[in-house]
Amino acid sequence: MALETEELVKRLITEDPIFRQSYDAHREYEKRVSKLEKKPVLTADEIFEKAKLKKAKLTLKDEMQRILAKHL
Repeated sequence: MALETEELVKRLITEDPIFRQSYDAHREYEKRVSKLEKKPVLTADEIFEKAKLKKAKLTLKDEMQRILAKHL
């Protein structure tokens, strides 16, 4: 990520509640995916949860990218 973009992200986290909510949710989903990926074996429910979390993360990332694009 370019320095300009990193600074914009930091600014939006403090100034834009929608961006902040998306950012926080994305980080939380990333932590949950990471925790699942550390397990040696996943149950069927965990496999489903992991896929669902990854899809939700991607949706949030797209939303954050749209917001960033408006400010660049």
